[in-house]
Amino acid sequence: MCPASAPSAHRQRIVSGSAHRAPVPDDNTTLLLHRLIGGDLLAAAEVVHRATSSVSPSLLVAAALVDREPRFLLQAAALATTTRDRQLVALADAHLRGDADRLDALVRDHLSEHPDNLLASWIAGRDLPRP
Repeated sequence: MCPASAPSAHRQRIVSGSAHRAPVPDDNTTLLLHRLIGGDLLAAAEVVHRATSSVSPSLLVAAALVDREPRFLLQAAALATTTRDRQLVALADAHLRGDADRLDALVRDHLSEHPDNLLASWIAGRDLPRP
């Protein structure tokens, strides 16, 4: 049977990549976090500024680490609804407390489940605060 004579061939519409492509949403928080992770000093200031009105656990975790502000971490914990977000909060908490052993265990566990999480890798690579 020729593909053109298949019953579904008469009902299937032609799809054009350029005409039917769905727009990809611009995720400003992700882009901002990528800039921060990449070392953009202006991004660090913007993260802290946006954290004052953000509902993004990831952004609030990043702000807590940049600004060493516990209230951002508390807000992130209150807004974290997924396991991934709750684990990020735990990573940031271990980091801010300077608990290297706990941080190491948590980050290994987190990255085994979420290997694409650049923020978790960034947290693990940052110097621990000095007592």
